[in-house]
Amino acid sequence: MIPFNKPCVTGKESVAVQQAITSGKLSGNGAFGKKSAQWLEEKLDCKKALLTPSCTAALEMTAILTNVGPGDEVIMPSYTFVSTANAFALRGASIRFVDVLPDTMNIDPEAIEKAITKRTKAIVVVHYAGVSCEMDSIMKLADQYNLFVVEDAAQGLMSTYKGKALGTIGHFGTISFHETKNYQCGEGGALLINDKDACKRAEIIQEKGTNRSQFIRGEVDKYTWRDVGSSYLLSELNAAFLSVQLDNAEEIYEERMKAWLWYKTGLQQLEAQRFITLPEIPKDCTHNAHMFYIKVQSLAERSELMDYLKENNIMAVSHYVPLHNSQAGLRFGTYVGKDHYTTSESEKIIRLPLYYGIEKEEINHVVNHIQKFYQE
Repeated sequence: MIPFNKPCVTGKESVAVQQAITSGKLSGNGAFGKKSAQWLEEKLDCKKALLTPSCTAALEMTAILTNVGPGDEVIMPSYTFVSTANAFALRGASIRFVDVLPDTMNIDPEAIEKAITKRTKAIVVVHYAGVSCEMDSIMKLADQYNLFVVEDAAQGLMSTYKGKALGTIGHFGTISFHETKNYQCGEGGALLINDKDACKRAEIIQEKGTNRSQFIRGEVDKYTWRDVGSSYLLSELNAAFLSVQLDNAEEIYEERMKAWLWYKTGLQQLEAQRFITLPEIPKDCTHNAHMFYIKVQSLAERSELMDYLKENNIMAVSHYVPLHNSQAGLRFGTYVGKDHYTTSESEKIIRLPLYYGIEKEEINHVVNHIQKFYQE
């Protein structure tokens, strides 16, 4: 069986984890945590990076930092993972779901503007498959209407938009280090802060609402409860594992990109014959080869192809079911405008196996069976 995913392991992580164990510091913000946060700040050029237990936790922190609450509205695509919406629903906000663009499956800027009301507080964009949204248009809208922009860049580490790292363009960005991501530590995430005025409060929120970070640095003689918050710290064991992945980020990127290009080359003929559609990368974007997906003609065809691949020991998967039609989506949100593409395009997507270490022979096996399916 060719699995859909294998968690990335370079083989060097165990040494770092053992060093963390013997250091006597296992909770958050230890030496490995600081090293990984510094790597993010320097590599991505953001004001502050805080490691979190998950991207979900980082999104929850953005909801607090934007002061979203009951009576406020937050605009986001319906085509996303539940964490994007949950973070703001937990604060009592109403979600305004809008349509995506069919070429990238990213949020449609025109749909955003039509969804803005006097109650709108923030726009949450999702960089699907590590490919950037149209950030110039979105930031222009945010400036015009005085709105926060949160980038859900869970899949976007090492991707850029006009030379800027994803997660560093809006006011806040979030990254995932879940085992399905390019760079992982089992469970983990990061909050990227691009507004220097928010850095101090973010540290307080991360430390259960206390100024403990200032106390540890010797800036205050005791720490107290200062704000709302929670335990949003990544364990030093996870951070040690992550630090090795970040040290090898370029190698991992290059390996995944080779695999992504093998798929594209192998499947181009089927696209030329109009059996399938391949991912499109806009000219202003560089991507990180987070996923390779194809679009087929219909939901029924997708089911047939996925079953066929499974019969031939290939695990391919579908992706998000649009949130606006879910039980919770109907309760906590409203779809604004027409659903031109969200539902219809989401039913056509098949994600193919792609992971660090996948062999060219394995990709050829997948490609050959997709070709055979359409030949038959």
